[in-house]
Amino acid sequence: MAQSVVVQVGQCGNQVGCRFWDLALREHAAVNKKGIYDEALSSFFRNVDTRSGGDGPDIYKGKICSLKARVRQSIKALLIDMEEGVVNEILQGPLRDVFDSKQLITDVSGSGNNWAVGHKLYGYQYRENIVEKLRKAAEHCDCLQCFFIIHSMGGGTGSGLGTFVLNLLEDEFPEVYRFVTSVYPSGEDDVITSPYNTVLAMKELNEHADCVLPIENESLFDIVNKIHQMINSGKLGSTVKQNSLVTSSAGSAKTVQEKPFDAMNNIVANLLLNLTSSARFEGSLNMDLNEISMNLVPFPRLHYLVSSLTPLYTLADVNVPSRRLDQMFSDAFSREHQLIQADPKHSLYLACALLVRGNVQVSDLRRNIERLKPSLHFVSWNQEGWKTGLCSVPPVGHSHSLLSLANNTCVKPTFIELKDRFMKLYKKKAHLHHYLHIDGMEQSCFSEAILSLSDLIEEYNELDATKGKSTGRITRIPGK
Repeated sequence: MAQSVVVQVGQCGNQVGCRFWDLALREHAAVNKKGIYDEALSSFFRNVDTRSGGDGPDIYKGKICSLKARVRQSIKALLIDMEEGVVNEILQGPLRDVFDSKQLITDVSGSGNNWAVGHKLYGYQYRENIVEKLRKAAEHCDCLQCFFIIHSMGGGTGSGLGTFVLNLLEDEFPEVYRFVTSVYPSGEDDVITSPYNTVLAMKELNEHADCVLPIENESLFDIVNKIHQMINSGKLGSTVKQNSLVTSSAGSAKTVQEKPFDAMNNIVANLLLNLTSSARFEGSLNMDLNEISMNLVPFPRLHYLVSSLTPLYTLADVNVPSRRLDQMFSDAFSREHQLIQADPKHSLYLACALLVRGNVQVSDLRRNIERLKPSLHFVSWNQEGWKTGLCSVPPVGHSHSLLSLANNTCVKPTFIELKDRFMKLYKKKAHLHHYLHIDGMEQSCFSEAILSLSDLIEEYNELDATKGKSTGRITRIPGK
């Protein structure tokens, strides 16, 4: 079975990663009642010899998981942060037994919300250590298919060191796919330098990633608020389960406005859970992760995939009747379910993937695609640009779910807004000195980064110009 390694970088990356492991263990515990180490577990976990005669510790110490083995289970992941706080919280929490100290790289001073510190300073300082740990993680995979990088774009470590790791992966494992989940800051982000960090990181994503799943904080916040409104109105039923991750902290009655990040991170973790379901469980129409890049990315640089998730409410948290199947497909194409502020229906599709979980038939997939096609605009040269996956194991607490991944020009407004925020700072040369005093960082890095983003926007403009043309042709190949 194909296997993957997760690389969590920075505070956001490690918090989202922790949520993903939590939910993945819930799923495997629900499916694997006997607690036997099997192929499904091997996709993201490995056996570690405890050198003891009795049962090893629970894979996840909690009521929801009873997996046990003669050997301890350890995740195939690398946790990196230039502050110790979040990683220490993970190591002191219920997931501590699935992490190995050899999988951790931490510092104490942080990157000061500065891409140059994360990329140029810490990148080169920790390069050998990171490469060594990546190689060891890869050695534990019999059939390494891809690396998942989870990071945020607005701070220093996630954007700077996260994209440095991306470059390392291309150098060290050029044949292994690189999936990046990037959390983008909102326009009202409290990090004043976030436009710099994000645009500098975008250049690296343009050049070195195979697929990027951009997630906007603003969209996550809106979704979490919508979930709470639905719960309070009774539309999701009257019961939110104890210790629900919908709330801001386990067992807490705090409102989402006070501390929404746990619930927001949980939505991103659910995205990853659905994305990896075919790699972890059986299905009649399972989709390899490399098929996503092969089928959804016709041009090298246009690899930003818009994701939507339905049901929106978090897994195993809300007692709710099943959503009608056809309505689930309709929801996946509505702007309320997108994880960025975008409206794909009124933009141009290059390709689209539907990853379905649960008791759904291939005929259901085909029927809904045919029903939705007339309302969607596909490029003239890829009118049948659909890829479908069907995993038989549904999410915990639901009969079915759907993750849609669309290569769609609707990402363009996000990039235009980012460019505008960058230029407002850059025209005034605001805060540039914080970057330029780092060795290896020059002002040309900024001009090259904004040029890379401008070129990307122009490639989307060229595609949009073909919208509605039955025989439209692109004047040049994007990404070349």
